[in-house]
Amino acid sequence: MQVTAAAICPADDAAARAAKIESLRRGLLRWFDANARDLPWRRIRDPYRVLVSEVMLQQTQVDRVIPYYEAFLTRFPTVEALAEAATADVIQQWAGLGYNRRAVNLQRTARAVVGDYGGVFPQSVEELRRLPGIGPYTAGAIACFAFELDVPFMDTNMRRVLHRWFFGADLPKPIASERELLDLAAAALPPGNGWAWNQALIEFGALQCTARKPACVVCPVQAHCAAFPTIQAVIQALPTGVRRKQEGPFAGSQRFYRGRVVAALRELTSEEHANGVSLAELGTRVKPEFAETDLDWLHGLVRDLERDGLAAIAEDGAPAYDATEPAPREMRIRLP
Repeated sequence: MQVTAAAICPADDAAARAAKIESLRRGLLRWFDANARDLPWRRIRDPYRVLVSEVMLQQTQVDRVIPYYEAFLTRFPTVEALAEAATADVIQQWAGLGYNRRAVNLQRTARAVVGDYGGVFPQSVEELRRLPGIGPYTAGAIACFAFELDVPFMDTNMRRVLHRWFFGADLPKPIASERELLDLAAAALPPGNGWAWNQALIEFGALQCTARKPACVVCPVQAHCAAFPTIQAVIQALPTGVRRKQEGPFAGSQRFYRGRVVAALRELTSEEHANGVSLAELGTRVKPEFAETDLDWLHGLVRDLERDGLAAIAEDGAPAYDATEPAPREMRIRLP
């Protein structure tokens, strides 16, 4: 069912609803023209490069992504190059970005595009969703940013901006459902200008309407924002505290040690990679205080990484797995 302006803000009359949407469109697009950052993935319409940028931008800030994005595309310039590469090389190239499973999923997507579509990306959201590793947001982003289709989708920044404009403050928690926000995104989308609109929403949430300190005082659409009357008071009521160090929340966790294992495997010499490194030796590289009693824990961690495509058991070091037996300390591990 097509969503119209009448579905938004039912307390307003139809003319007021339509006028609000039109004013927001004009205000946001003018702001974007004046404030948009010159980002490398905004200069192209190549679906492969759009895909790489979107995967890298998941949980990683723009400034950190740019050099990794450029280096990754130098190493794997086409979807075919990524599909044909050794997974170990892809993981190596991903070093420093974190969340290494993203690299494996990105290559799975590339292999599906090459194997199932002859290296040509499908254009519709529905077909893009069939690719492994592609969720609703990424499918919408590729359809819009590579093929300039007018499609709605939702990331954290877009969600926050739309919620504040139409439903009010999203802190301490949102009041609108994901379905309501997606319907709203579809209704607000200006026909024929979806690329600029969706880029502008993301940019506005990243630079102006931020999570903790939105610049409401100088907001170009302040008069149309449902959150403006209350959001400043909500922000002031939040505890300040001190930001944790980047590693702090995860130090000592399974996620932390998964990253340490992958980092240690990346540092293997060519000979070590060919033969793998023993479980016991890997343990000493991952955890300085590693002891014999940690073997079972590390064995489970490695098996999890193997299931996720981030580690491999060397063929000559892969005894049959039996959870009732002690971990095989001589099992040899390497990147896939």
